[in-house]
This record gives sequence, structure tokens and C-alpha cells, in this order.
Amino acid sequence: MRRWFFTFGSVVLAAAWLGPLPMLARDTFSAHMSMHMLVVAVAAPLLALGIAGGRFDPVPSRPRLFAPIPASFLELVIVWVWHAPALHHAARSHILVFCAEQATFLASGVWLWASVLGGGASRTPNRTGAGIVALLLTSMHMTLLGALLALSPRPLYSHLGVMTSITPIDDQHLGGAIMLVAGGASYLLGGLCLTVGLLRGTARTSMERT
Repeated sequence: MRRWFFTFGSVVLAAAWLGPLPMLARDTFSAHMSMHMLVVAVAAPLLALGIAGGRFDPVPSRPRLFAPIPASFLELVIVWVWHAPALHHAARSHILVFCAEQATFLASGVWLWASVLGGGASRTPNRTGAGIVALLLTSMHMTLLGALLALSPRPLYSHLGVMTSITPIDDQHLGGAIMLVAGGASYLLGGLCLTVGLLRGTARTSMERT
């Protein structure tokens, strides 16, 4: 099963980076946001599921480095910094900056999801609880940033090309909605799944003690 998760995550990542989205992202903010969400909210958790509990799981050997809550704060900083107008424009204008942006998105996403999902049989309730908090925090800041972009009364980003079918402000609102829905839902769903697993584990432990 882990192999299938990793394979599917790799396919999603290839579709995000090798498909039409990188070219479309030069002119449309919504395409850029779609690529971002595919990387951090779809590919990253699938890749993390593919290595969690296996020999490539980094949590058992480096639990402090792969701590869920610090990883969530790092992703928060990376996401918000790259969406500053100046850096966002640089990423759409220069290929090296674009590659750096996408690499940090993937690295922070996999780090967070691996921290949350990894550990295998050595997972403790405390780590699971920290993972729940980390995912809910990430869901909140993704939702907040998406809402700010979707509700902004003016465009925050300049466009390199000319789009005739959608205005810059509508494009930004669409991109914000994509982040709000896809980003918020992915991390919220992950947090809820961990919560269910934690409650089941607690109930099972209580039954074994009685």
C-alpha cells in the first residue's frame, strides 16, 4: 500500500510540474495556486504516506527534527513569504526563483506531513496529538490566506501576460478560493483522521486495561 501512495504522489507531482500549469502560471494566479495546492496538499501527503512506517521513514531516527508543530510553523512562514507580491512576481518571472519556490513548497510540505504521519509502531499519543494541532494550525492559516486573497477588493499581483477571459481581480479571487477550499480541506481532513485514530487507540487501551 505504501508503494501505491508514493507512486500516486509522484504522478500528481509530475502532473503539477510537467503539465500545462507552469506555463499557465506565468499569466494566471489561479493556475499558480492550483499548482501550489497540488504540491503541498495532494502530492506531499501522498508521498509522506508512502514512506511512513517504512525504512525511509525519518521520524524514528530523527524525532526532534521531524516534530509536527515546528514543521507547521516553517510551512506557514514559507507559504506566506512566497505569496508576498514581490517574491510571487519574481517566481513567475525567473525560472531559478520559480524552482526555488516550488522546491521549498515541496520540502516544507513533505516535512510537515512526514512529521505528522511518520513513526510507525513507535508513534505515541503525544506525537499524534501534536500532529493534530499542527495540521489544524496549517488548515487555519491556509484558510486565512485564501480568504484574504479571495476577498481582497484590489489585485495584489501584477500579470506578465494579458488575459482576455478573466480580469486580474477575478483571477486572484479564484486563486484564493482554490487555496481556501483545497488547502483548508486537505489539512483539516488529515487532522480529523488523526483524531479518529487517536480516539480509537485510547478506547482500545482502556478496554485492554479493564
